[in-house]
Amino acid sequence: MKSLSVIFGLVLLVGCSPSEPNATVAESPPLDVRVVKVSFNTIPHTQAVSGIVRPVDRAMIAANIMGTVKVARLAVGQSVSAGEILIEMKAEELDARLAQARATLAQADRDHARESALVAKGAAAQEAVLASQDRGRIARAAVQEAEAMQAYMKIAAPFDGVITSDYVNPGDLASPGKPLFELEGTSLLRAEVLVPESLPIQSLGSTIAVKIEGDTVNGELSELSPSTDPNSRTRLAKIDLPSSSSARSGKFVRALWPVGEFTTLRIPTTALSTFGQMERVFVVSDGRAQLRIVKTGTTEESHIEIVSGLESGELVIVAPPSTLRDGQPVEIIK
Repeated sequence: MKSLSVIFGLVLLVGCSPSEPNATVAESPPLDVRVVKVSFNTIPHTQAVSGIVRPVDRAMIAANIMGTVKVARLAVGQSVSAGEILIEMKAEELDARLAQARATLAQADRDHARESALVAKGAAAQEAVLASQDRGRIARAAVQEAEAMQAYMKIAAPFDGVITSDYVNPGDLASPGKPLFELEGTSLLRAEVLVPESLPIQSLGSTIAVKIEGDTVNGELSELSPSTDPNSRTRLAKIDLPSSSSARSGKFVRALWPVGEFTTLRIPTTALSTFGQMERVFVVSDGRAQLRIVKTGTTEESHIEIVSGLESGELVIVAPPSTLRDGQPVEIIK
């Protein structure tokens, strides 16, 4: 009974004590504050879809003919220029074929010259000259074919880029279709993302925001698959990235895919403060700061959505001073 009496007395003491702190705040000099008027805004609504940065130029280089690798100037991570010779091959049978074709052409040219001289003297028929011309054309085509095959013995980079994989060393046997190395371009990059089929289709050329390690850049939708993958129920979309972005091949990205628009109240993030689990702001009412508990939604750049706790038209204090208290007089400055 004695303990209950003590507790009851404390409750009476607290309940009957005057509110000196509130009175002190109300009588304090006004603080200068900056405000922003809250209003409804229509903003685009997006959904983040994940993806990977890939180069626009990407190739797996293979041999066109069979031969032995003589020189391989390959190293993973090596930067190369378009037209730079990276692999040299050798095939003695091709050398022999070219020599044979050139010898046949020389003989055909001599035959044509002889037949033309005989025709001029009336010792041969014109048909013999025409036949020698045909043999010469056939021999010349054989030389061109052998020279083209010889050109395949040197393999060059098709574009500026970086070698990402190499599969051969000097002395290896290369055959048609067998990969030799992989090359990725560095000048043009794109984000390849998987878009759920439930999201709306965007037209090619549309601007799509892409988040890359905290940075947001605007890309251009260059490709969008018209069909849906039956397993993942997604479409492959390719978004060209600006050259000024910090993207690198293989980086993880999130594309902000447009799904419509919605109307919401938004305030600067600097107007919001937290106390424990509570989110709060100060509004100006009748020349005084009034503390409001709010509920927030999504954050877009420097603004945050207010789900409840504020009304359109109210004045919210931006970056409130740390000494500001509920009920304190304030003066709005511009």
